[in-house]
Amino acid sequence: MRKPFVSTSHGPILIQPQLPATLLSFSFFPSSLLLFSQNKKKREIKRRRTRMEGESAAVWQGAVLGGILFWLISASYLNFTRKFRSFIQPWVSRQVETETPFILQIQSYGFGFLDALFSVLSCVVSVPFYTAFLPLLFWSGHGKLARQMTLLMAFCDYIGNCIKDVISAPRPASPPVKRVTATKDEEDNALEYGLPSSHTLNTVCLSGYLLHYALTHTQIQGAYVTYLGVSLACMLVFLIALGRIYLGMHSVVDVLAGLLIGLTVLAFWLTVDEHIDSFVISGQNVTSFWAALSFLLLFAYPTPELPTPSFEFHTAFNGVALGIVSGVQQTYHQFHHGNVPRLFSSELTILAFLGRMLLGLPTILIVKFCSKALAKWTIPVVANTLGIPIKSTSYIPTLNGSVTGKKSDKLKQGYLQKLLSQRKAFDVDTGIRFLQYAGLAWSVVDLVPSLFSYMSL
Repeated sequence: MRKPFVSTSHGPILIQPQLPATLLSFSFFPSSLLLFSQNKKKREIKRRRTRMEGESAAVWQGAVLGGILFWLISASYLNFTRKFRSFIQPWVSRQVETETPFILQIQSYGFGFLDALFSVLSCVVSVPFYTAFLPLLFWSGHGKLARQMTLLMAFCDYIGNCIKDVISAPRPASPPVKRVTATKDEEDNALEYGLPSSHTLNTVCLSGYLLHYALTHTQIQGAYVTYLGVSLACMLVFLIALGRIYLGMHSVVDVLAGLLIGLTVLAFWLTVDEHIDSFVISGQNVTSFWAALSFLLLFAYPTPELPTPSFEFHTAFNGVALGIVSGVQQTYHQFHHGNVPRLFSSELTILAFLGRMLLGLPTILIVKFCSKALAKWTIPVVANTLGIPIKSTSYIPTLNGSVTGKKSDKLKQGYLQKLLSQRKAFDVDTGIRFLQYAGLAWSVVDLVPSLFSYMSL
């Protein structure tokens, strides 16, 4: 037998025996098999966990949608809106009338500077201002704050306008009260009912949440900073409330109701904001659930005593919320995660941000126009195909005041036509407005960031 030694000038050296390749591969086979088995178990556990999470999500989502549907049917059957209105509206109307001398006294101190000051403040906290401001917040790298502010505004708008139209309480009578409407937006606001003050409600919620975010998600800390932030927020709320009275848009009871409702909504939102954000970015069935929720909320909106623009405002923000949620859910890991470049950093300079504005703002306006045109063409076609009676208030002149879909042969009606035959015609303007704002919001968080990435902005 050959010895495993070889003679050299330095003496004998031991030679390590080499195993054949087949034996070497078999020696690693058990460990490879074990590793494969472990990975398979991990994948199975992950699939099982994902399936359980999906089933759990489907349960609570179904419960939420079912609860809203049950409330919609029950409230309609019990005529809840009219009964509640008959109970609360007379008292609010008397309060508004009683407070008229106080409003006139405040307006007696007025002059041009106060008119301009309170008109500007009202514009700064108005819905159109936030609509223009929020896309810039998304594009500046503050995605979490932007989506929370957007969803909170949609929630505030829905709650405030629902209460307005349920109560249907008047604004201060003009004359004798002087009503100052410096912008088209203020003229539209004057057509809504009074209680609560939406400007006060929105200011409480959005300034309060912005302060909360700054104190909890930034390096701005300290008792002095907290005191200063709370003081500024309170001063802003006070000036907005005083301005709404001075401009003749609201009475004291409207402002107080807006303040109390705003504090309630803010407290609720601060307890659920992280859960909502987690669901939007990583939940199950996000887009389908939110689309169904938006659809039900359109039908759950109360009918006012007389038509007002409040439902139009809600429809627009309802579409914005759906567009933001669906877009963020699809592109969170690409454009909206926590490590994206932020404004004033080396990765996102002022010049780059200006480039984003010059590219982004025209793009979202084009998408809004195209979404509106597409909706104006598709919605009537789908409605006529399904035999749903429709009309148009303003968007489609050929349907203005007319009803289509009612002349189908009763013998050929399907279940859907029979179900809808007892209902008045649907206004397609609602669907058109909803889809155009959903398309606009989707472009803000999906299409435009993709263009930024392509253009290296």
